[in-house]
Amino acid sequence: MDAARAVLETAPKLHKPVFTNWLGAQSAEEARRLFEDARIPTYDTPEKATRGVMHLVRYRKSRETLMEVPPSLPGEFKADVATARRAIGEAISSGREWLDPMDVQSVLAGYGIPVPRTTRVATAEQAAAFAAETGVPVALKIDSPDITHKSDVGGVMLGLNGAEPAREAAEVMLARVARNAPDARIRGFVVQEMIKRPEAYELILGMASDATFGPFVLFGHGGAAVEVIDDKAIGLPPLNLKLAREMMARTRIWNQLKGYRDRLAANLDAIARALVQVSQIVCDFEEVVELDINPLVADQSGVIAVDARIRVERQKEGVDPHHRLAIRPYPSEWERCETVAGFGDYRLRPVRPEDAPAFVEFAAHITPEDMRMRFLAPMRELPPPLLARLTQIDYDREMALVLFDSGDAIAGIARLAADPDGRRAEFAVTVRSDLKGHGIGRLLMDRLIAYARSRGIGELFGDLLAENTAMLALCRDLGCAITAPSRGVVHVTLNI
Repeated sequence: MDAARAVLETAPKLHKPVFTNWLGAQSAEEARRLFEDARIPTYDTPEKATRGVMHLVRYRKSRETLMEVPPSLPGEFKADVATARRAIGEAISSGREWLDPMDVQSVLAGYGIPVPRTTRVATAEQAAAFAAETGVPVALKIDSPDITHKSDVGGVMLGLNGAEPAREAAEVMLARVARNAPDARIRGFVVQEMIKRPEAYELILGMASDATFGPFVLFGHGGAAVEVIDDKAIGLPPLNLKLAREMMARTRIWNQLKGYRDRLAANLDAIARALVQVSQIVCDFEEVVELDINPLVADQSGVIAVDARIRVERQKEGVDPHHRLAIRPYPSEWERCETVAGFGDYRLRPVRPEDAPAFVEFAAHITPEDMRMRFLAPMRELPPPLLARLTQIDYDREMALVLFDSGDAIAGIARLAADPDGRRAEFAVTVRSDLKGHGIGRLLMDRLIAYARSRGIGELFGDLLAENTAMLALCRDLGCAITAPSRGVVHVTLNI
């Protein structure tokens, strides 16, 4: 008891967490009661006390991770969505479950995933001509809509160097496939440049679906023995580079990818980018139900998808294309160009986590008075937790539309946060102080209302300071119902 009282006297002076463990059964009960009365955690075994400390450590780490601004894809990556949609649409309309190998290549290349030089030919002579043209060894694969695993029927031959070996291999392959898959329709061959990277790692990237969580992205050790090695990690799309690297770090091959002994490290950024790009395909096309890149060859110079396949299914019409995803992805369909009178073309888009630095700069151009109007309390700058909350949002229940000027500085922000049932949402609008009075607030509110209607939200509401006359005037103009001030705060509602 003397030792317990000494801890009780000392703990408040430490300004750090204190965990206690007093061993014993009845003899320690009184000490534990004192600790509980003083709100100091107490445990009856050292193991439980250690577990309590680690809960706090993990909690702190998780909060710090949430406060980080995840990096975006460099160069504002833009996918060739039209080409991919055309390839997927043609497969579905013709009743094919698996995309044609050339269409798979066009989808991957359109999303920035490097692929080998490849062509489709109809005859052995054409295969020989392409092999001679490349001047490097080629891989020959049977081209059939009825054969998924080509190697199982003798439909793959590698390392063909020159025209004559390619011709002979094509003739042998036709005979093998005719024997092993006599009912398969044969369209010809796919001839692909062989990738020779002796120090490269073989990886697997892909996606499949879970009955509960929907589509998930997979990463791991690839190659022919992928099932035997069984080294993989999964994550839920959409991914960013940070989440992709965290997935990679959960595999055994991760330490090898960083380099060891005389083997150079792989380009980890290129691998992470490929994961994010696969994730984007999943988010953009609900028709894609299975995707496999195996192997994805990776070394210090980058990555290349040596072999890949994509399975598609027709989806129900009139259904939200993102309904199957556990996490709602970035709504790119709300990106658009807006014209601001007297200022020209501005750019409107949903907020992204990497907008945090622009938000800091935006806050620097907001007067203290306008900051108080927005947050209903004095505030000079955006603290990190608030900054993260404003830029890292759940697109399923929240939206923040950000208006950028021609110099990529934020001119204004409109946001809403919906109730769990999605029927009502609280809104707020902020315009840069030096740009007020030019119709930006009205523009942002009009776009926010349009977004709310598209999501089935029936009512917007908000609290304003009674002295915020400019915003109150805009609300009246929009037809909002405005309550009488209570303690200096006015409640406004808009039925939409």
